[in-house]
Amino acid sequence: MNDNKTSKREADRPRRQVPPIKVWVTDDEKGELVRRADAAGLSCAAFLRAIGLNQPIGSRADLEAVRELVKMNGNLGRVAGLLKLWLAERRGQGARPVDVEQMMIEFRELQAGIREKMSAIVFSRK
Repeated sequence: MNDNKTSKREADRPRRQVPPIKVWVTDDEKGELVRRADAAGLSCAAFLRAIGLNQPIGSRADLEAVRELVKMNGNLGRVAGLLKLWLAERRGQGARPVDVEQMMIEFRELQAGIREKMSAIVFSRK
């Protein structure tokens, strides 16, 4: 190795043209490596490269959780929009306006909390 300095010519070469590193593992170890790579959303080669170079490995589950939070946030927005429409058209019918407005405030607080959680997950991966 040349102290983390890669010549320009070598950096431009596709990885498939560089000789691979062979590692002997048992079938069980290989299965575990493949399982962990899949859980991280990486190919086995990318996973092993990241591990070998001591790079952080993110979890695909984190991004799936963010995706679910985005859906929930959208649903909250739609419900709050319907409440706002109801409040504009039928103010005072069926429920007190104060109760409806309080509920809308709670929706906004929930949405803000969800956005904070999503940001924390996404930015902790970088």
